[in-house]
Amino acid sequence: MTDPRYPIGKYTPQPYAEELKNKWLLDIHFLPEELERAVINLDEAQLHTPYRAGGWTVHEVVHHLADSHMNAYCRFKLGLTENKPVIKPYLENEWTNLNDVKTLPINISLTLLHALHQRWYVCIKELMEQEWMREVYHPERAISISLWSLLGMYAWHGKHHVAHITALREKNNW
Repeated sequence: MTDPRYPIGKYTPQPYAEELKNKWLLDIHFLPEELERAVINLDEAQLHTPYRAGGWTVHEVVHHLADSHMNAYCRFKLGLTENKPVIKPYLENEWTNLNDVKTLPINISLTLLHALHQRWYVCIKELMEQEWMREVYHPERAISISLWSLLGMYAWHGKHHVAHITALREKNNW
């Protein structure tokens, strides 16, 4: 049985490859549409169902994706314009407890994700291989991370959370 925390498996870093770059860029570009398809026609009770015991609700997952990918976009912009900038970690579980996540409907974050991913995709789609090797520094993990690795992680991240929702729908026959 698949671990419900990782319905598509854990992210595995990959060496740079043009074909993989094109796939991951498309994953970034089309995430908002995939997420919208995953949540279409869910009612309030379904949106407030956790994707697994102890996990976030569908509602929280959608808002989390917006929060996380806003941070990702800033990390890329910093990595492209500064020399190995220190990125700001954040407490994602605490962010889900804030009033915007608790009270706003998911369409707000879906709209945000459409605009954000369009900007993000256009910002990075023409990068050359050496630009993908630029790095940011993650102070909590005490490691440098290439923009290439970030691309892979966030391409995976979007698919990971969409799979949480689609697996829940499948399990509950929604």
